[in-house]
Amino acid sequence: MGNRATSVDEQIDLLKCRGMRIDDEEKAKEHLLDIGYYRLGFYWHYLQVDGTHDFIPGVCLEDVIRFYYFDVDLRNLLGKYLYRIEVHFRTQIVYHVSNHYQDSPTWFNDARVVRNDIISKLPIIYNDKFKINNKPIRDHHAKYINDIYAPAWKTLEFFTFGQMFRLFKSLKEDSVKKEIASVYEIRDIEVLKNHILALINIRNICSHSGVLFDYNQPVGIKRIPDRRYRLKTRNQTNLNASIRLILFVLSKVSENRGDELLESLKVLIDGVRGHVVIEKIINEHIAFDISEIN
Repeated sequence: MGNRATSVDEQIDLLKCRGMRIDDEEKAKEHLLDIGYYRLGFYWHYLQVDGTHDFIPGVCLEDVIRFYYFDVDLRNLLGKYLYRIEVHFRTQIVYHVSNHYQDSPTWFNDARVVRNDIISKLPIIYNDKFKINNKPIRDHHAKYINDIYAPAWKTLEFFTFGQMFRLFKSLKEDSVKKEIASVYEIRDIEVLKNHILALINIRNICSHSGVLFDYNQPVGIKRIPDRRYRLKTRNQTNLNASIRLILFVLSKVSENRGDELLESLKVLIDGVRGHVVIEKIINEHIAFDISEIN
């Protein structure tokens, strides 16, 4: 589209000129004004002839819209269960570390427990806005006016997934980290770190409305210890690998929720079966094989 803003009528003319079939122009205007030409371009990019802006013969705008909503539905579905995993991971850290250091309720600020690089950043996170915006923290400081920080079980409820991960990595005592890893039936701390970082990457895509279907992890997902969810291919970075990881970790949080997500994914995928254009892209970029999981 270049560097000049275009009207929705010009956008439709351009799409038709490049070979896209548009059966209902009024509906097309509605889609373009709702979702936007630029965002839809993330999806029709894969329906264009290599090296050009021309569309593969037979592509229609409804294919793109259906594909877009498949990605949205997938993002919403995974986001729901990733939040469940985030809460569980936070709970394990708070429980295991707090009980290991019962004499240090604010252990996240204790140099015996965590590295100084975490402690030095706490004032940036735990600032006046943090204390005002989070009622339990605000109430704590109103009651205990001399406390610098509220106890871990209050404070860490308001840390992000990424902040909790950095806190976990910062723990000095490996035995505590191994306790947490064992909850997920993982023996190697490095494997848990790899897995949690991969989950955070996917959750960030889901939380910020990114394009999910073609996401590849920057680092391959390490071996999943449960054979049911273990990767069947050498591709350790594509979305299929991430979904198998989500299913594995979720199954350790709740076996029922893991099975629930698996069935929901199968229903979602079955919903686009038969749409040749969409199915081709999904097979090439996601390479779903979760139908093999029983």
